[in-house]
Amino acid sequence: MFFVFAALTAFSVGFLVTPILIKLLRRAKIGDVPGGRKIHKSFVPSMGGIGFFVAAAIAMSIWAWQFPLPDIRYLLGAITIMFFVGLQDDMVELKASNKLMGQLVAVILVVGAADIRITNLDGFLGIGELPVWFSYVFSAFVLLAITNAFNLIDGLDGLAGTVAIIAFSFLGIWFMIQGLESFAVLSFTFVGGIVGFLVFNWHPAKIFMGDTGSLTLGFTLGALIIAFMEYNAALPSQSYFKFVPVFSTGISLMMFPLYDMARVFTRRISQGKGPMTPDKSHVHHFLMRMGMKHNQVALTIGAFQLGIIFLLFLLKDYSDHLVLPTISAIVVLMGIRLDQVAVKYVKKRVIKMPRVLEVRALSSSQKNKIRLDKDALKESNMNMN
Repeated sequence: MFFVFAALTAFSVGFLVTPILIKLLRRAKIGDVPGGRKIHKSFVPSMGGIGFFVAAAIAMSIWAWQFPLPDIRYLLGAITIMFFVGLQDDMVELKASNKLMGQLVAVILVVGAADIRITNLDGFLGIGELPVWFSYVFSAFVLLAITNAFNLIDGLDGLAGTVAIIAFSFLGIWFMIQGLESFAVLSFTFVGGIVGFLVFNWHPAKIFMGDTGSLTLGFTLGALIIAFMEYNAALPSQSYFKFVPVFSTGISLMMFPLYDMARVFTRRISQGKGPMTPDKSHVHHFLMRMGMKHNQVALTIGAFQLGIIFLLFLLKDYSDHLVLPTISAIVVLMGIRLDQVAVKYVKKRVIKMPRVLEVRALSSSQKNKIRLDKDALKESNMNMN
């Protein structure tokens, strides 16, 4: 019940703090204006990550003190550093190099001081225990990749929050079952805080999480996934809730953000662009071109992520050599099919649209509407001078 109380505490704080945050950000005019790649139609405050970060911090200060193991002091410090990196980026828009340096400080604190790193691939690709130097480098790379992949999907009302809730819920339940209480309470406090924020971030969004939120969530998820991989690999073979495909499970928990990042980077490079060049080639952009609304896209992608996790349960007793190619093939084929369907839908819309300088005959309903409008105009008190 402690974990339920922790989640409820975070939810309550987030639900109460976020409206105040919205008013303060509106007065300060800190947020996103429509135009360019922005798909919203009016000014929306950003930096909403402050709300669920504060909510999680307060809930942790109340409930986490009684769970001393494993020690997560350095992890909490690293999450705080990443939060301030995102906060500064939202306020002054950091250069890519400065942003990466700030992220590296947090990553080094997790991998070096907290010793949360990948030490063994458990036979995947014939690789067992990793050399110490490679373990640090590889873990840092994975953590940075997950952090920035999650940051890239934050482009739609409710999307990043929905994906985060699914991943944090899975991790929280797994850590709780395995007796890793401090990791569990951290996961559940973020679930509660994000739900409280999502009330105001659901379409039409009253606030965005910004890099303040997306970098914090992506980094926290990345660190917890690496911790999950290590503790899961160390479990005895017949342990309850053990996943044999350790590497595949870690990737699958962030399958959508990682796939979307790989897909976008591949498309940009194939078109002669830089991988970080902003455009509208993300999966959520394609789904919106098919006529879906923000909330429909968020729920569809959330269902996809849940489907991947459900598939993991079916394949949890098989090796990475079978599970990773299977899941990767399914995801890639679904992505190809998405492109095909989106292109067909756009072509149909283009055909229905009038060509340049083309004048089409009005339908009877349109003619009636014009007549009604004329009659209303005659009876109006409009000044015609």
